[in-house]
Amino acid sequence: MTERPVNFSDYQLGIYAQGMFGNVVPEVTTDLAALEIKAAQVLSEEALGYIVPSAGSGATARANREAFDDWRIVPRMLRGAPQRDLSCTILGTTMPAPIMLAPVGVQTLAHPEGELASARAAAALELPYIHSTQAAHSFEQVAEAAGEAPRWYQLYWPTDESVCLSFLQRARENGYSALVLTLDTTLLGWRPKDLDRGFLPFLVGQGIANYLTDPAFQAGLAKPVEDDPIAAAMHWAQMFPNPGLSWSQLGFLRANWDGPIVLKGICSVADAELAVEHGMDGIVVSNHGGRQVDGARASLAALPAIAAAVGDHLTVLFDSGVRTGADVFKALALGAQAVLIGRPFLYGLALAGQAGVEHVLRSLLAELDLTLALSGYASHRELTPESLEPA
Repeated sequence: MTERPVNFSDYQLGIYAQGMFGNVVPEVTTDLAALEIKAAQVLSEEALGYIVPSAGSGATARANREAFDDWRIVPRMLRGAPQRDLSCTILGTTMPAPIMLAPVGVQTLAHPEGELASARAAAALELPYIHSTQAAHSFEQVAEAAGEAPRWYQLYWPTDESVCLSFLQRARENGYSALVLTLDTTLLGWRPKDLDRGFLPFLVGQGIANYLTDPAFQAGLAKPVEDDPIAAAMHWAQMFPNPGLSWSQLGFLRANWDGPIVLKGICSVADAELAVEHGMDGIVVSNHGGRQVDGARASLAALPAIAAAVGDHLTVLFDSGVRTGADVFKALALGAQAVLIGRPFLYGLALAGQAGVEHVLRSLLAELDLTLALSGYASHRELTPESLEPA
């Protein structure tokens, strides 16, 4: 794929035309902020409890959303931008817009096709798909679904070194070009909605397909996975929590991964600077969508200072709380080079499978394109903190 401008806002005209001349309206709402409400009507009780809520009282998730309302866009007029160019290259990956699909686990809770449908939707738009270690489909299955489209791999660092090395090898062999190491989930956060239901899908084999299909993981089992799936799940439980992970271990990844390495879960300038010191290529400013630490700072509140401190030294990406094209605009203006989308595409998946994910992504891209145009910008690269003002 080559960088090229795309008129993402044409999707808006298409919706109007279908409604006026074909009497056809979107199956999934175009109100991206209302997707959660719509998805809640179709998700099972267990899926709803796992996907939507956050850690503890939900204070961090609320803070993520409130942080976007702390900023207002300052539109500029008559600046001549008949067509916008949102294309970019992030860590060697060329994409038509600065939007990526965040690593989200156990997507089969939302739809039977899970990650396969999401990967196909991302491929249809040539947006990068980030494959989660906790996926319900394996490296190989997702790679086949994505075809030639760009894809990255997100690692939860297992305590078993042989499994870690096997994961890295499989990711390389299946075309995952960048590695995203999640730092903020070495243990599961306190999630009352799941706890009150006693629900953790991994313990019944959901969301651990990468492990169950891995030869190094299988070598540690007394019986084949199909003969004793509970023992296999318990084996996973012995290697997923890794609270002893430290900065000193990052050299291991650099020695065993020959592509870009991104650290996900950075919320402080001090940690961003440590990422630079340890030779990392990028970071994701993120609090895991509020799913890990209750009462933590909003990711967007952390972004400007982090981008100012390390933006000249590594790639700064962003997630947590993004729901609309205007949210993406604000994150880019505050220093992110691209934005990862999580729950919104999962809601689209729940509502209409692959078509639902595509619709959500196209709607998000169209809204971002229109927001740029109506605010006087020909490209997201023109955005600066001065494009906004405090509310």
